[in-house]
Amino acid sequence: MRRANGILAMAILVLFLIHMVAGAFQMAGVFPGGNRVLNILAYITVALIAAHAAIGIKLTCDTIRAIKKSGVSYLRENKKFWACRLSAGVVLITVCFHTVEFLGTNDGAYRLNFFGGPQLFVNILMVAGIAVHVITAIRPSLITFGIKSLAKYALDILIVLSVILLFAAAAFIIYYIRWAAL
Repeated sequence: MRRANGILAMAILVLFLIHMVAGAFQMAGVFPGGNRVLNILAYITVALIAAHAAIGIKLTCDTIRAIKKSGVSYLRENKKFWACRLSAGVVLITVCFHTVEFLGTNDGAYRLNFFGGPQLFVNILMVAGIAVHVITAIRPSLITFGIKSLAKYALDILIVLSVILLFAAAAFIIYYIRWAAL
């Protein structure tokens, strides 16, 4: 089950990066919104996130049962595990709000509803939650795929993700400024 969850996570990450870059270009006004293919990919991403979350919840429940059975939590030793689970909860909640922002349509093209300070905060929180989730889950994911040497891949992965996440955060801020100017 962990391997299937790891495969789901990698698929989500690829689709998320496509969605994030395309969305950032749309929000920054580089190209217009309403692309049907990107809309379908967004729904596929949400479905994969739901499956990933369901497996994650099951694995977390198994962990909690094992903690209760043993009577020892090792909370301090497993702080990355719990940070990953907490950030997953933040991501799930903020993704729901993020999705609701796109319910408005105009001539068949999806448009954002009002985008003010609270929406900017939620989206920046979503980006931060995703960053924490990926950073805390990267080592267990690589181990799941049989990659024992994290040092070979971690720096490259983290640099690429950091640049893309900063790009997304900047796009949300640019879009917020454009909305405020209206």
